[in-house]
Amino acid sequence: MLIFLLQVVNLVGGQIRYSIPEEMKKGSVIGNVAQDLGLDLKRLRSGRARIVSGESIQYTELKTDKGTLVVNERIDREQLCGDVTPCSFSFEVILENPIELHRITIVIQDQNDNPPQVLYPVQTGGSVVAEMVPRAADVGYLVTKVVAVDVDSGQNAWLSYKLQKATDRALFEVGLQNGEIRTIRQVTDKDAVKQRLTVIVEDNGQPSRSATVIVNVAVADSFPEVLSEFTDFTHDKEYNDNLTFFLVLALAVVSFLFIMCLVVIISVKIYRWRQSRVLYHSSLPVIPYYPPRYSDTLGTGTLQHVYNYEVCRTTDSRKSDCKFGRAGSQNVLIMDPSSTGTMQRIQSEQSILDEPDSPLEVS
Repeated sequence: MLIFLLQVVNLVGGQIRYSIPEEMKKGSVIGNVAQDLGLDLKRLRSGRARIVSGESIQYTELKTDKGTLVVNERIDREQLCGDVTPCSFSFEVILENPIELHRITIVIQDQNDNPPQVLYPVQTGGSVVAEMVPRAADVGYLVTKVVAVDVDSGQNAWLSYKLQKATDRALFEVGLQNGEIRTIRQVTDKDAVKQRLTVIVEDNGQPSRSATVIVNVAVADSFPEVLSEFTDFTHDKEYNDNLTFFLVLALAVVSFLFIMCLVVIISVKIYRWRQSRVLYHSSLPVIPYYPPRYSDTLGTGTLQHVYNYEVCRTTDSRKSDCKFGRAGSQNVLIMDPSSTGTMQRIQSEQSILDEPDSPLEVS
């Protein structure tokens, strides 16, 4: 028996305790096991170090090449421990040749990852639940109490209550710590029957999370009066909220379209102006275009135009053979405005009078 106990003592090695926040990302380093236990990396590899745990989910993993312990699975404190505090789990690191056991404990620190949950008043979608306050209620009358819980632990679960909006803020107040709604003055006949309170519940985490609850209060002395006043309360409020939203949205869309139209118009104007300036300052030569049958208005007489002709004339043999003259651009037939029957043919290179076989006929 003594030998067995000594063997058990030899099996138990060091103990390590790590404290980490919940919701750590997979692969995040928890600690250096080899350094904290005083083990060599060669010992971890030769001893085939591994984690032994009775849990179905293995939240951690041992990296024998670096001797570090990392997160293998996302850890949710509320799912792992519920309302139990402190929240922790343990496992053993075992080595062989010789056998060694090292116990490691992981403490999970709570993070403010859950908003408060409102238990009362119950928020229903279709029906309206209203608290009734008699008109004879005195100052400090307890109307109702907002009840909320937070599944986080510690200071992350400390809740505070604030009155965010109210039909008449001078009539009601909300207890900061207990969520009690009480009257702060005497109810009068001038007070509206329908009173709507918006209470915000905040926790004490960093950053803080919150939840909102709507409390309907009826200032009336009889139950039928409450029913008649609150029949369309929720519907009217939602309708007004939706109408305001759509009006703002329509105004924004119209303004955006108006601005876009102005930008487009100004851009087109600038583009056309720049095009006109480019054409105005162009250095290209201007080539005039004369349409067919262009008339020269400088001439006078019966023939007011200048014509180009192809002249053909016969040879001395008086045969049908024709001899073509030079290009029409060199032979020009001009009608003298002062004479109605005389025609002269001018040649640019030599006069036709110099040709003996081609006499000039004058009519």
